Amino acid sequence: MSTHETFDVVVVGGGPAGATAAADLAAKGHSVLLLDKAGRIKPCGGAIPPRLIRDFRIPDELLCAKISSARMIPPSGKSVDMPIDTGGFVGMVDRESFDEWLRERAATQGATRRRGSFERLSRDDDGVSVVHYTPKAAGGEAGDKQLEAAVRARIVIGADGAVSGVARAAIPGADKIPFVFAYHEIVRAPADGTPAYDSKRCDVYYDGRFSPDFYSWVFPHGDTMSIGTGSANKGFSLRGSVADLRQHLGLGEAATIRKEGAPIPLKPLKKWDNGRDIIVVGDAAGVVAPSSGEGIYYAMACARFAADAVHQALVNRDARALAGARKAFMKAHGKVFWILGIMQWFWYRNDKLRERFVIICKDKDVQRLTWEAYMNKELVRKDPMAHVRIFFKDLGHLMGVART
Repeated sequence: MSTHETFDVVVVGGGPAGATAAADLAAKGHSVLLLDKAGRIKPCGGAIPPRLIRDFRIPDELLCAKISSARMIPPSGKSVDMPIDTGGFVGMVDRESFDEWLRERAATQGATRRRGSFERLSRDDDGVSVVHYTPKAAGGEAGDKQLEAAVRARIVIGADGAVSGVARAAIPGADKIPFVFAYHEIVRAPADGTPAYDSKRCDVYYDGRFSPDFYSWVFPHGDTMSIGTGSANKGFSLRGSVADLRQHLGLGEAATIRKEGAPIPLKPLKKWDNGRDIIVVGDAAGVVAPSSGEGIYYAMACARFAADAVHQALVNRDARALAGARKAFMKAHGKVFWILGIMQWFWYRNDKLRERFVIICKDKDVQRLTWEAYMNKELVRKDPMAHVRIFFKDLGHLMGVART
C-alpha cells in the first residue's frame, strides 16, 4: 500500500487557470492540492473584460486601472482612437497581486496550497497517478533535490504554462503547439497627460520596428505601466524592441520595476485530456486568443469548464467526462479563435497590411462591434447591416481601393 498522501485533484500551476480550477473543485467538496512554484510572474498586459469581473467575482480593489479607450498606432504614426462609447471600462490588473489573490481564494474554498516545482508523473501499483515535485521554502528557494516529494491524485490538472511538463508527459501533440514569445517591462508611469501616455488608455503598436509579426503595447497599471512586445521570430530581439519603444516614447530613463518574458501559445491543443485522469487548462491547453494575445479570461473560462468536467468524472467515476471541457470551451469560443487566427495570419504579415488594418479601425461600426464582442466575450449577432457595411469596407481595404 502506498504511503503517499492522496487527493481527489492535484492542480499543477497556480496562475489564473490553476487557481480557478482549484477554487471551483474545492467549493464542490473535493480534496484539492494546488501546487505552485511561486515567484514567477507571467509577462502580461493585464487587461480583463467586464465579463471576467462579473463571472469570477473580481473585487474592485484588485483593479489598478480602468481603461476607457484604446489607441492603435500603425507604422505611419497616424493613430486611431477607439473609445468605449457605452460608458463601460476594461479593468487592468497586476499579475503579481491578481494571481496571488486567486490562489488565496482557492485556499479559502478549502484547497491545500504548497510551493514546489513539478518534476514528473508516475503511477502507483494500483494505477493511480503520482505527482512528483521538489518542495520550495516560503521564500521560493528550491529545496534539496534529494527531498523530492510525491502525492497521489485521482485526477491531475496541468496548469503549468505554455511549455507544460504535465501536458508533454501525458497529452499527445503538446510539444507541437505554436508560440509567440512575449517580453515586457514594468516601469514607473510618468505624469498623466504626457503625450505618449494616458492612464485610461491602452496603446497598441502595429509596427514592424517593434514587432515583425505581432504587436507591441503600452498598458497603464496605475502607478506603473507595462511596455512589451511579442514575436514568433526567434531571431528578433524582444528586449531590444522594448528598449527602442521606450526610447520612442521618451521613457528610456523611467525606473524599471521588473522584467518578464515567456512563450505564449496561439492555438488550442486538439486534445486536453489523456482519456483517463489527466487534463490541461490555460496556457497548457493553448487557450490564448490569436491576434489579440488575450489569455486571462480564456484561461479562467477554460478552467471552469475543466472543473465541471473533472467533477463529473469524479462523481460518476467516468473518465470520458473529461473530454467535455474542450467541447464546451470550443462551442463557446472556438469561432472567435478561428476569426482572430485568420486576422493575425492576414493583417500582421507586413507593415503595409498593418497600416490598412488600423485604417479599418477608424470605422465607428468596427469600433462598436469590436468593443461589444470584447467586453462580453460573444460574437455580436445583432445589427446585421453594420456587419454588411464592415464587410464591404474591409473588401475595399483588402483591394487597396478604399479611401484613407
